[in-house]
Amino acid sequence: MSKDSAVYLYCVVSSTRPLKAAGAPEGLVRATRAKAHDAGRGLWVVTAEVPLAEYGPGKLEPKLQDLDWVATTAVAHEAVVEHFSRMTTATVIPAKLFTLFSSLDKAIADVASRRAAVARMMKRIAGCEEWGVRVTRRPDVAGGARHVGSGMTGAEFLAVRKAMRDATANARSRAADAAEEAYRALARQAREANARERRAEPGTNPPILEAAFLVPRAARSKFKTEARRQAAACDSAGADLALTGPWPAYNFVGDPA
Repeated sequence: MSKDSAVYLYCVVSSTRPLKAAGAPEGLVRATRAKAHDAGRGLWVVTAEVPLAEYGPGKLEPKLQDLDWVATTAVAHEAVVEHFSRMTTATVIPAKLFTLFSSLDKAIADVASRRAAVARMMKRIAGCEEWGVRVTRRPDVAGGARHVGSGMTGAEFLAVRKAMRDATANARSRAADAAEEAYRALARQAREANARERRAEPGTNPPILEAAFLVPRAARSKFKTEARRQAAACDSAGADLALTGPWPAYNFVGDPA
């Protein structure tokens, strides 16, 4: 390893078989190809070398302000993690983006020092994959009284405006109820489920629901069938349900490093 480079950690893998990185994606820009290193007792660390001139102290921080660069790096990181998560004999804990060590020995030692916590994480997610669900309300689903004529009396104008407000409120309530039922129904098909707290977002139509589900691979078909059923129910309630996955279990593990 060059003194001008650092070790970048992609993930920690539990595998009953020797882990090989052949066929793995290229990974981060200017990084070496990912390699799997034996950390003992069935654990492997997947790492690459990255140049300090780009990822070192004082060099990385300014790049974090470039959202396009961060997004490109995150996609490259995820591609490597997903490669190993597709191995049927492996369980993968993704590392946090930009987890760096000064040497491979230190990366292995750090993971080894957390072996008990890593074992608990591995047990939690073994045989599972993560699926994401996002529900948004379609705008202008209230319909109804939209015509406010210039010849209306004041009372008629107020009545129309009230009808419009009531229709909008009812539409939002129906969409929210459908999203809540979708979460409950999908959670029953999963080992675990996490719903993200609703947050202020740009625009006038933030998501009603953003959730992650830890789904046993053996239950994938049932989960997707239920997702289609809930998407139809959301559609009837004026909302759109989007399903993404499968992913490594990002939302159900802590950072192993």
